[in-house]
Order: sequence, then C-alpha cells, then structure tokens
Amino acid sequence: MSDLLYLTDAYIREFAAKVVEHADGGVILDRTAFYPGGGGQPCDYGTLATAEYTWPVTAVKKVGGQVVHFIAGELPAIGTAVSAQLDWTRRHQLMRTHTAMHILCGVVWRDYGAQVTGGNMDPLQGRMDFEFETMRQELVQEIETAVNREVAAARDVRVKILPRAEAFQIPDLIRTKVNLLPEGIAEVRTVELVGLDLQADGGTHVHNTSEVGQMRITNYKSKGKINKRIYVELEA
Repeated sequence: MSDLLYLTDAYIREFAAKVVEHADGGVILDRTAFYPGGGGQPCDYGTLATAEYTWPVTAVKKVGGQVVHFIAGELPAIGTAVSAQLDWTRRHQLMRTHTAMHILCGVVWRDYGAQVTGGNMDPLQGRMDFEFETMRQELVQEIETAVNREVAAARDVRVKILPRAEAFQIPDLIRTKVNLLPEGIAEVRTVELVGLDLQADGGTHVHNTSEVGQMRITNYKSKGKINKRIYVELEA
C-alpha cells in the first residue's frame, strides 16, 4: 500500500516518489500527497516528472484500495523515481472549501439539529443538503451570519487517526444520514474544528477556520419534503 501523505499533512505540495505498479492505465506510487477524491471532494491534479520528461496528472482515483494516478503519455517504467508536484492553487481552494462545508455542517447541527443528506464541492464553491422541512430567506441569512462568525473565531482544525472502537465512542461522529464508513475498517480519521465540529472525514483541510475566508450562501432549494439544499461560495 502507498504511504498516503495527505492523511496527515494536507500542506505537502511537492514530494519524491517511486513508481511501484501499473494499474488500470495509471501508476501507483510508493507514497503520494495526491488526494484521490471522495466524500464530495474532487481529486487533485498536478505533475510527475523525471529529469527527461513531465507527465500531467489528469485524474487520481482509488481502485481496489490503491491510489492510482492517471497521466497523459506513456507510463513511466516500474521503479522510476519521480518528482511529484500538486496543482497547489486548486488543492488549497479545495481545502478551504471542504473546511467551509464542515463549518456549515457544524453550525446547522449545533443550531438546528439537522443531519446532512448529501453534498458536493468544487474549488471555492459547494452545496450541502440537510433535513429541513422548511427553508426561508431569514433562516438562510441566520446561517450565513453564523458560519462567518465561526470563520472569524479562528478555530483550530485538528486531524487524528483513531482505532475504530475509540472513534465510535465520540458522540455524533457520523453526521450524514447514511453511515459511509466501510464495515471492518480498523482505524477512523477524524477532523475537528475545535469547539464547533468533530466528524469522521478523509479529505484535506486548512489548519484554521480563518483561512477559509468569507462565506456567502448564494442560493437554496427544496430537494424533497424534508431535504433542503444550501449553496455556498468563497472569496477567491
């Protein structure tokens, strides 16, 4: 298995690695900081390079439990040492956005007790669905004010990897309507916005809520009797 650097340090922009396997038309590295997508967060892009050649990384996916890097051009030979570089602008925007989604989720759970029923994101914008029977402009404005208050509160963001039994002692660890954690998983990665939110999560995040920047709720829609969707954008 590859050493998944993004799980413990989301701020790695460049790293050295070795091609250890070809799979599904892509390459597996012995270590990687490329996030393969999941939990509504898209995958990273970037490059792999040797002294002679540079391969654009056009997609990264988990295949059979392995992180596979899909690249343009002929695959480098197994054993090739490469220098890897992330598209940092995109990665950091996604880190800010994912943390913003946790702020939104934390505020809605704390203030209204509504569970998440779905969500997705792109750089600097995202949407999240909640179990609300009704949604009105006044409520949306209340939520926007509250989430920006949490940004300004400069709450630290802490990542831990815990044994499963210990993690599941945490109240409300799973905020989604459906538990997405695979059965039998030995360890659970948690992301905590100190004083606001603590959830199981596999994505990449900033170190402090102040790094998210101003959040704006741009729209809201009804997606069912008790399912309401909130759209959020961040400043560039």
